[in-house]
Amino acid sequence: MRALLTPVVVRELGVVMFRPGPDLLAHFSCGRMLLENEPPRLAALPTGEIPPATQPLAEDPRLVPVFENKRVIARAGGLSSLENWLMRGTGCQYSVGTWHDENTTALYHEPGVIRVCWHCDNQLREQYTERLAGMARANVTEWIIEFVRMALGFDSTHQLTLPELCWWLARNDLIDVIPEDVAHSVLRLPVEKIKSVYRESELVPTRSASSIMEEKAKQVLALRIDPESPESFMLRPKRKRWENEKYTRWVKQQTCACCANPADDPHHLIGYGQGGTGTKAHDLFVIPLCRAHHDELHADMKAFEKKYGTQPELLLKTLDRALAIGVLA
Repeated sequence: MRALLTPVVVRELGVVMFRPGPDLLAHFSCGRMLLENEPPRLAALPTGEIPPATQPLAEDPRLVPVFENKRVIARAGGLSSLENWLMRGTGCQYSVGTWHDENTTALYHEPGVIRVCWHCDNQLREQYTERLAGMARANVTEWIIEFVRMALGFDSTHQLTLPELCWWLARNDLIDVIPEDVAHSVLRLPVEKIKSVYRESELVPTRSASSIMEEKAKQVLALRIDPESPESFMLRPKRKRWENEKYTRWVKQQTCACCANPADDPHHLIGYGQGGTGTKAHDLFVIPLCRAHHDELHADMKAFEKKYGTQPELLLKTLDRALAIGVLA
């Protein structure tokens, strides 16, 4: 429960009093309460319980193909998850008619699901109308917005913004779903006024906003898996060292695996069958180390590992972080 309440300060007694009203009074018997200043975005709301935030994205016509996309719906849990979310409510959503049964069920209708009573379900089953499609579309839109809001860690008072929605799509490999005009708006690219007549010298080819966003999203490292590489069929294949400057540059930008200082070097694993004479470990087997700890490791590897942990242990932590935040994909 979240509420906006006006405090009454009694300075002589050092007491602050609130008047929540009978509807909210029961919440104050559950123990300690969290107090915070009123944020500017809630200044216009009346005193009392804070209602769920209105979502302007639900009324943006540019986002209709995004919310109806089957891959987006599947990533949010699929239509079964939408049904479970929808059936938490009560009442028939189909307002036509004067009588409705008290029992409700889920009516699947493109592009989503509608909550109807048993009486309306018998009448509307296997029908398609624009009105039902609009109701199903509104349910899908509201459900996806709430799912994205919760996935990004926001509470019910947060208004989901366009960049936040696009960030969620990018995180879930759905960046190609973003329409061109939405991508143009998110990137804040200048709007060019289209003239009726152009000179040939004025025709300058430009990249689409969607291609720019896709290029940004592909900056994560992609590992190619080939279970039947030609070398795997050779008796004595020639070993190749895996190199990737982009990944080692990312490792160098992390904090040291031994302290909180910025790393100076991506240390390649030595020992454990790696880093022999004239060879170097693969660029995947690197650990972020500051210069002091890097020198300490090469000076006495056994003493270093006794103090900070073995290199494979530190490497596992580095790989786990890279995979968890999408650097390795």
